[in-house]
Amino acid sequence: MKKLKIALIPGDGIGPEVVAEGVKVLKAVEELDHNLSFSFDEFPWGCEYYLEHGKMMDEDGIDRLKKFDAIYLGAVGYPGVPDHISLWDLLLRIRKEFDLYVNIRPITLLNENLTPLKGKTKEDIDFLVIRENSEGEYAGAGDWLFKGKPEEVVLQTGVFSRKGTERIIRFAYEEAQKQKKSLTSISKGNALNYSMVFWDEVFEEVGKEYPDVETYSYLVDAASLYFVSNPERFEIVVTSNLFGDILTDIGAAITGGMGLATGANVNPERKYPSMFEPVHGSAPDISGKGIANPLAALWSVSQMMDYFQEENWGIIILDTIKDILNETENLTPDLGGKASTSEVGDRFVELLKRNAQNS
Repeated sequence: MKKLKIALIPGDGIGPEVVAEGVKVLKAVEELDHNLSFSFDEFPWGCEYYLEHGKMMDEDGIDRLKKFDAIYLGAVGYPGVPDHISLWDLLLRIRKEFDLYVNIRPITLLNENLTPLKGKTKEDIDFLVIRENSEGEYAGAGDWLFKGKPEEVVLQTGVFSRKGTERIIRFAYEEAQKQKKSLTSISKGNALNYSMVFWDEVFEEVGKEYPDVETYSYLVDAASLYFVSNPERFEIVVTSNLFGDILTDIGAAITGGMGLATGANVNPERKYPSMFEPVHGSAPDISGKGIANPLAALWSVSQMMDYFQEENWGIIILDTIKDILNETENLTPDLGGKASTSEVGDRFVELLKRNAQNS
């Protein structure tokens, strides 16, 4: 039996509500598959914890998380705590300490009724964004000079190391080669004459080792346009931390909204636990109302199963999301339904059991 330990960080806002539904699905998988066993430890870290303790997580939090096979995060952020504190002191801290340098964001249209793009089909919107997740524009390097004075200057430095740039690009080439798909690099080499010129050069250098992979390279402004006008251009995409952050939200918009946006933060060498999260944010305006859409959190469970090398379960969970999207009455209000968060989870488990029996 494969025994897997999962750290739960439900976090803020709707995080606890959607993570509870993800755990419900994991327990259903355990019930259906006697070769899998999950154990869960929950940590109360987040903004409420910060307001009480003056810190987003315990000082020994990283050491405590090391023993787990995966981390399941709900959401981070809440009014009263500055966003840069909630982000840097929890989410980014975990990403950096555990070297989760690969961020995997599927941009896949699961139901054609969900896209705002006229005439686009499931075949048109089906690609994967691989985002550098450890340095770049989010390295935290810079300075704040002459603060509060007329000559005030702030410096925000993007850090692009040979190691960091090459390993994310190589990961993307490997993925493209494995899936037999094209690879598109997105940068801004015409304006960012150091970091993005370097990125472009590394993309070409590494590409020589993968002559069978068809490649394209777009400037980020053009790529933003094509995400909306011609999403069928893309199969596998690799880009920097900041550009990936922005572009994947465009991707969420064209596939049904943030309620269906998921992301995996992965250490491919498996030296540390990887982290899985819906990326819709904490949505404090609807927290506690029982109307949060849990489907992104359930898609995160699908990604987690892939990471655990249980790809069959990853497929079954994703297929079940597709099925429930056809049942409007069993969806939350943001998708036109009237179901509560927990009711969506309950119906999802019913469909999951049916799909597992038929697989």
